[in-house]
Amino acid sequence: MPRSNSTKIQVNLRHVAVIDIGKTNAKLALVEMDTLSEIAVRKMANTVRQDGPYPHFDVETLWRFILEGLAAYERDHGVDAISVTTHGACAALIDNDGNLALPVLDYEYDGYGEVATRYAAQRPPFAETGSPHLPLGLNLGAQIFWQQQTLPDAFARTTQILTYPQYWSFRLTGIAANEVTSLGCHTDLWSPTANNYSSLVDKMGWRKLMAPLQPASRSLGFITKDVAEKTGLKTDTPVACGIHDSNASLVPHLLVHAKPFSVISTGTWVISMAIGGKAPALNEHRDTLMNVNAFAEAVPSARFMGGREFQIIMAEDHPVITPEIVESVLDKGIFLLPSIVQGSGPFADRKANWIGDPTSAERQVAASFYLALMTATCL
Repeated sequence: MPRSNSTKIQVNLRHVAVIDIGKTNAKLALVEMDTLSEIAVRKMANTVRQDGPYPHFDVETLWRFILEGLAAYERDHGVDAISVTTHGACAALIDNDGNLALPVLDYEYDGYGEVATRYAAQRPPFAETGSPHLPLGLNLGAQIFWQQQTLPDAFARTTQILTYPQYWSFRLTGIAANEVTSLGCHTDLWSPTANNYSSLVDKMGWRKLMAPLQPASRSLGFITKDVAEKTGLKTDTPVACGIHDSNASLVPHLLVHAKPFSVISTGTWVISMAIGGKAPALNEHRDTLMNVNAFAEAVPSARFMGGREFQIIMAEDHPVITPEIVESVLDKGIFLLPSIVQGSGPFADRKANWIGDPTSAERQVAASFYLALMTATCL
């Protein structure tokens, strides 16, 4: 059974281990709090397993990576606390024993079939959630709906639904929680204006499964005895509730900048976020949406899959770029039109095409200009 929620823990922090699970790569960093610098970093690819009932994240390999890294950091530097951030559009379904009732579904799975049509009829309107109707499993509500409809016996074993950062905090502490930044990133599960779960959660009977809400910065409690034994960390090492990765990059700016301002978060996704400006007329068909920041405030946002697109364009090719190559791209008028990844971004339905016949180096320069122009469009 999950342990009960803990009160906030006050502790003097010197070294904080940050678990950062992105869609493409997972990272474990040790941050020195006096300088806010990373003094140690480990990385691994975040692979998707194809066995089981559907493509899913290899959480046990990630767990070993986390434990091995924590053990090394404790041995070499000492770890005073742990923080967690992950990509969005992801949840873990936990059974009564604290294990996964179903594997953690990859949001790029495309096997929803006719269930997707049924889900479209159930999901709340854009005006309620600020969440556009996205393809694949990019709406977390669509994933949970599909799991419930197609795997009802396994779903029936679910006693807690945890957003993804909080799944890892749960693995570390045994304490179940949810948090608004992961609930508020195009999930269909949250209403930013009501600051509460959306009508979908009640319609589907999921509210009783949703773990208690906690602030992102709240220390849920201490690591479990098992984690302490496997890592050598002290048993009173606290673990923060956790936060959605784009919102993690936004927090420092919320603390120091006067409104209005904008922040661009980059990675697999490039997400532009507007803080404190006029409320825009969002267009769900251009992948503009309403995110929710760590203070439960609605954040108008626009996004495209920039990191993934660059990876597709360049693959393993890493040419050396010189000023002459940049000039060549401009002189020849070489450029790329969107979109490499269709179904998201401001030009979701347009198929990409190249103007010109670039060399490898010219392609990288043109791809960089493409990312800049797409980002400017999102802003």
